[in-house]
Amino acid sequence: MSARRDDEWVDDEDEMLVDTDGSESADGDDTAASPDAPGAAVVTISATPSEGPPQEDIHVPPELPLLTIRDAVAFPGTVMPLSIGRDKSKRLIDDALAGNRMIGVVTQRVSEVEDPELNDLYRVGTACSILKLFKLRDGAHTIIVHGLTRLGIETITHDNPYLVGRVHPAFDPPVSSIEVDALMHNIRHDAHRVIELSPNVPDEAKIVLDGIKTAGGLADFLAANLSLSLVHKQELLETFDVVSRLRKVHAALAGQLEVLELSQKLQAQVRSQMEKTQREYYLREQMKAIQSELGQGDTRNTAVDKMRERVEKASMPDGILAEAKRELERLDNIPQASPEYSVTLDYLEWLVSLPWNVSTEDHLDLAHAREVLDEDHYDLDKIKKRIIEFLAVQQLRRASKPIDDGSPIRVARGPILCFSGPPGVGKTSLGQSIARAMGRKFIRMSLGGVRDEADIRGHRRTYIGALPGRILQELRKAGSNNPVFMLDEVDKIGQDFRGDPSSALLEVLDPAQNSTFTDHYLDVPFDLSRVLFIATANYMDAIPDPLRDRMEIIRLSGYTHQEKLFIAKRYLVPRQLAENALLPDQVQFDDAALREIISGYTYEAGVRNLEREIGSVCRAQAALIVGQKNRRTRVTKNSLVDDLGQPRYENEVALRVAVPGVVTGLAFTPVGGEILFVEATRMPGNGSLNLTGQIGAVMRESAQAAFTIVRSRSKALNIDPADLKRNDFHLHVPAGAVPKDGPSAGVAMLTALVSLLTGKTVDPATGMTGEITLRGLVLPIGGVKEKVLAAHRAGLTRVILPERNRHDTDEIPKEVCEAMEFVYVSTIDELLEAAVKQPTSAARSKPRARPSPKRQAPGSRGAARSRRSPAGRR
Repeated sequence: MSARRDDEWVDDEDEMLVDTDGSESADGDDTAASPDAPGAAVVTISATPSEGPPQEDIHVPPELPLLTIRDAVAFPGTVMPLSIGRDKSKRLIDDALAGNRMIGVVTQRVSEVEDPELNDLYRVGTACSILKLFKLRDGAHTIIVHGLTRLGIETITHDNPYLVGRVHPAFDPPVSSIEVDALMHNIRHDAHRVIELSPNVPDEAKIVLDGIKTAGGLADFLAANLSLSLVHKQELLETFDVVSRLRKVHAALAGQLEVLELSQKLQAQVRSQMEKTQREYYLREQMKAIQSELGQGDTRNTAVDKMRERVEKASMPDGILAEAKRELERLDNIPQASPEYSVTLDYLEWLVSLPWNVSTEDHLDLAHAREVLDEDHYDLDKIKKRIIEFLAVQQLRRASKPIDDGSPIRVARGPILCFSGPPGVGKTSLGQSIARAMGRKFIRMSLGGVRDEADIRGHRRTYIGALPGRILQELRKAGSNNPVFMLDEVDKIGQDFRGDPSSALLEVLDPAQNSTFTDHYLDVPFDLSRVLFIATANYMDAIPDPLRDRMEIIRLSGYTHQEKLFIAKRYLVPRQLAENALLPDQVQFDDAALREIISGYTYEAGVRNLEREIGSVCRAQAALIVGQKNRRTRVTKNSLVDDLGQPRYENEVALRVAVPGVVTGLAFTPVGGEILFVEATRMPGNGSLNLTGQIGAVMRESAQAAFTIVRSRSKALNIDPADLKRNDFHLHVPAGAVPKDGPSAGVAMLTALVSLLTGKTVDPATGMTGEITLRGLVLPIGGVKEKVLAAHRAGLTRVILPERNRHDTDEIPKEVCEAMEFVYVSTIDELLEAAVKQPTSAARSKPRARPSPKRQAPGSRGAARSRRSPAGRR
């Protein structure tokens, strides 16, 4: 509460005090000011408290000069200082002092307006009498005014040299009721409490408060002194009804009282906490003195000394050792009760527990490594060859003398491998075999669903509960700086507002940068160059290009039926027998039974579901053995129906017959190769093409290109052009719930349209893949091995491939090559000649040529693969 009530009515004969000896102050701006402003004489009006002149003695002329003020509201019955800075306002004050000293004080709506008009002002103000004038040395004036009554501004009659307005006063009518008395009683009670809780308000304010007898005067006095916004104060000024004004003031007073009481409570809590802290400090000092007298050591110093010993034994690099010693000095000076003490201690604990110079010795015996890899995994010759090469290089480096010529090239550096392939082919378990073959420790970190960058690089130490990233956490658990570190499911990393973890991996998986990997928590470099990082992924297109560029990608394709049979006999059956508490001689699996499980109960590129089905058979046999003591069982093809039910998969190709317009295509998906059927039909219409089967934009373009080729070469293909105009054509790719996309279905769509229009069939046992162009070329595609293996699983015996993919068949297993016939084409004429059973006229006019193998143009396969969409690759 800052403003005060007038102690007595000052008549027109009060003298004006002008001080010219004060110091300089800022220019006035027609706002509320303190009467003890610098450069002004302070005048105290002393008299007995009163309400001012009676309302019937106040005469307000119909026109009054209007003094506009900023950021303040004048209330009737209160005395307030105003700083005058504008020339118009100074002229108004001079004329008012020469007259009856009465002015209208009105508040501006927008304080930035320098020369306000009627629309810039609130329409309700206060008629005031000027009590004193203070003239400062800088030219500014300060006046003290006494509010008399509310007044409404009807219009502006003059605006030069200052505003003069036609006004009408509004006097408070006398009110008396039980509600008013209750409100005044509650308001006085709350106001007394506010005065008690406010340290800057003198106790004399209570006397002034108790001296106010009228309800309107009490409301105006409190409205002028409460900490309210300008709009709120103006609202109270414009509340003419006394009872409503009392209610609003009561509500505002209660809100301020609640804030003050809460502030006092918080101050009491802080004071109590400070007293408790000081008490604990004195007690700790006394405890130290007692322990010293008893000859007991300081536990705090003991902890710091132990940490100092661990820092010395941690074999840290020089720069990191200096950082650890600096933190030790900080720890020694931090009070043990301070939160910083535990934070610093945890930081040092992480520094000393990391394997800075601890590594396991590599087993460089190539024969032993090959034996271990062959023992754990069947086939996978490319990966085994790469590991043997790495061990050979390490063996040569160890045999040669290290050359220290200041070169920045490091002596040892771990490779960054990425195993890409469908689920269940053994990518994750292969990492364990590599670690066992090399004699290293194995770490597996799953990245599926990771969205926070801090999981890789850690949190800053400024955060509560901060920790290093998972990279350093796993290295500390392993206790070695050269483990085999498997980053599983790297293609499943997500990103959101917390950052992009795949970007954080760029430094980890870069052999040129990871020697100085810096975790956000440690903020010191850690050497990751000796770690053998192995990433796994099902789908390489989901990995950002910068991250993919840092890894050596090794693709794992699916297994053939023969390979699955061997894996089941050598690995899966023994493992499931052991997991189900069965002895090897208790349950015997026939080869025919395993083949039936492979072909009739599973349909996958890997062997995960195969192992699951074998486990189901083992559990069924365990139930039989427990029911019949000492019984040995044999699993045959006929007994599988009892254990697994009827076969769930049939040879889809064997169920189909040669129908014009139906062609078997080959697809490549993240879970391996698949076959798909392209069906074409026609109906009367106007030559339009309709596409269904949830196919993507690229596959739609391939269909449009195939339809254009048929229309442009209709005569050469013995197709009546009139049929193309009077019929609508429909291309459908079954399995409509599965998204499909990619350019490699172009040859299948073209062959389906030609077969439909010529009435000639395509062998259901023939699969085909390739991209077509409007010039009649067949372009190469990707995923040849996966597609051929899918064709083999589906029972196809013949595959048509682009000529430029001839060399890709070198990676296909020998037993598949012996069971399949490969036809290579480079043009659509060769395609149609090889696909349809009866050669077309165009094919008869040009004998089929078997081009000799040629080297693929650089970048052609990459260009084809870059056009695949994540929904499904063809």
